[in-house]
Amino acid sequence: MVAAERVHPKSLFDKCFKFTRADEIKSKGIYPYFRPLEESEGPVVRMEGKQIIMAGSNNYLGLTAHPYVKEKALNAIKKYGTSCSGSRYLTGTIDLHIELENKLAKFMGREAALLFSTGFQTGQGVIQPLMRRHDTLVSDKENHASIVAGNLLSKSAGTNVVRFKHSDMNDLETRLKQIRNKSEHGVLIVIDGVFSTFGDIAPLDKISQLAKKFNAQVLVDDAHAFGVIGANGKGSAAYFGLENEIDLSLCTFSKTLASIGGFVVGDERVINYLKHHSPALIFSASPSPASVASASAALDVLIEQPELPNKLRKNAQYVRSGLSDLGFNVMSGETAIVPVLIGDDDKAFMLWKQLFEDGIFVNVFISPATPPGKAMMRNSFMATHTTDHLDKVIDSYSKAGKKLGLI
Repeated sequence: MVAAERVHPKSLFDKCFKFTRADEIKSKGIYPYFRPLEESEGPVVRMEGKQIIMAGSNNYLGLTAHPYVKEKALNAIKKYGTSCSGSRYLTGTIDLHIELENKLAKFMGREAALLFSTGFQTGQGVIQPLMRRHDTLVSDKENHASIVAGNLLSKSAGTNVVRFKHSDMNDLETRLKQIRNKSEHGVLIVIDGVFSTFGDIAPLDKISQLAKKFNAQVLVDDAHAFGVIGANGKGSAAYFGLENEIDLSLCTFSKTLASIGGFVVGDERVINYLKHHSPALIFSASPSPASVASASAALDVLIEQPELPNKLRKNAQYVRSGLSDLGFNVMSGETAIVPVLIGDDDKAFMLWKQLFEDGIFVNVFISPATPPGKAMMRNSFMATHTTDHLDKVIDSYSKAGKKLGLI
């Protein structure tokens, strides 16, 4: 009798040693990721010992370098220390948390707000505790990874998760009909107000109409909309005049509000429920004093200078038009994000290198952030970019594009 050949078990880390794509790009000298900033002044930063125009940051209003914002952060550290050292639920709440929640609720015209420690955590912290077995989440296929994570957490608890084609209202209506033909349980439509890769705005007006028709609630993630679109930068609901129609709006501090953390606004009863049922809130250390103070100060600046979002959009449109006139494949839009479609990954990496060497930093997006074969440069701009900065970006693209045969 022949003894069975022993099968050696695979190591969990086999995939780590087989992953060489990043090493290949590094060996070509065109690796664009994890580049450290040595100094930041908003639209201009210091990288590898030289001044670089930053055209890839989500610091949309340029407030991370604002003197008032930095002063408030330093004052908070002096008064409260560097950490709250506990959950909001227990010992981690300070008066700054409550003050900012009240300020955000008032600014957004909602009854209440709740802070979370990161923007990514906010999506999970809101979606998962609201959903129960037999409820249904309806999510755009292009929603951000933070929403996807919240969906998966809910699915593991028995929630049905349905995805619809990106911004396709016919597909959304079909899905809602199918759901309502089978179930009377709760339905939550989850959507990005502005999609983070291509910068397109969700058709929130039509989504709101369908939500009413099928008795569903709507949650909007305004990470890339807050401070960018809508009256006074209030986001996508305000853009469509739907401030009182959207059930929940959530956002991160890490873009417009020049900090780290996140918040959700909505009806007081819903926010109160989340305060007592959200594991992401209850089991996480609360936002640090400096991060809360800086976000609060950034909100003050936005309130006092409501022209900033318009300045931001004008800057983005200036570059969008300039690059399009050069012959680049630029997606149209109204937000801070200006995507330039390249196609081939290596060509995108080479373009990044040419721009970087000429003093411009942009982001390279490849699969899975984009569909395979549709690599792109994700440019994003600030209200504090000057015309000279923007002209330099356009000129650098012109030189690099011609050198690489892209235009």
